[in-house]
Amino acid sequence: LGGSWQHYYKSLKLFSPARYAALPGMSFSGSPDHYPLRDEVITYLQTYAEHFKLPLLMNAHVQQVTQFEECFIVQTSVGEYRAKAIIAASGSFNTPHIPVLPDMASFKGQILHAFNYVDSQSYHGQHVLVIGAGESAIQIAFDLAPVARVTLASRQPLRFQPQHILGLDIHIFLHGTGYDTIPLGLWKKLKGSNRIIETSPYGAALASGNPKERRMFTRFTEQGVIWNDGQEEPVDTVIFATGYRPGLDYLTSLGALDPDGNPCHKGGISRYIPGLFYVGLFGQRSHASATLRGVGKDARYIVTRLQKYVQRS
Repeated sequence: LGGSWQHYYKSLKLFSPARYAALPGMSFSGSPDHYPLRDEVITYLQTYAEHFKLPLLMNAHVQQVTQFEECFIVQTSVGEYRAKAIIAASGSFNTPHIPVLPDMASFKGQILHAFNYVDSQSYHGQHVLVIGAGESAIQIAFDLAPVARVTLASRQPLRFQPQHILGLDIHIFLHGTGYDTIPLGLWKKLKGSNRIIETSPYGAALASGNPKERRMFTRFTEQGVIWNDGQEEPVDTVIFATGYRPGLDYLTSLGALDPDGNPCHKGGISRYIPGLFYVGLFGQRSHASATLRGVGKDARYIVTRLQKYVQRS
């Protein structure tokens, strides 16, 4: 229980307050204005499942989903299951994406994804290069800075969004105006952008030079990287905070995915496979669809459509 949260680094902290990070039907414990840590979220999800007595089958890896007539056949590591309809709710954070960069294979240091980063204990005295421009990149760089020399590399300058406006958390405005859950098409028209919410003194840390922000390097060497100005710099460890892919390979046999492995859907309803639905995708129906604060609304929408499908068929 806890899914991908079990793999996240120990210092991870939600940037939305507990009052907006809860699933429908049960609040987080503690102050509604505090920002839950990773372990709090794991405990919350476990408690949620126990409280509602959810019929969960644990440690069952889904290997493949196929169809026979009007029935889905789900092959898992613990046996075969059949279903009239399926909701693929395996989330958007279980398949780390590491891009292949020039001469990457020649690098003799350690390369890992943020998904595999635990804490700073193993990096004392190292020069660590963190690649990315989002929340995970800055949080990991900030976590490492007290024990290591950290360089934060990204293709574009980091962009920050204040955590508080007029003394109130920004999510109060996003929730109150409905901006956070408006249909994705309208959100794109409003030019939503990937900004880092200033939950810690990141600006002061960057101003101190550790972590040091730099534009993306051009290629790897055996001992490090070469920057745009031609400077070669040794690096001990490279951590890619470069996002995730849907991880829906178990649906490949159905013909439900595009050539890049992304689901073909509209609002979480498969375009080509009747009876196949999704929950938890990036931008499924709104900006918040892949988050704790947004997934409940999408789940309600999808279950309603699923019920109608089952009744019709």
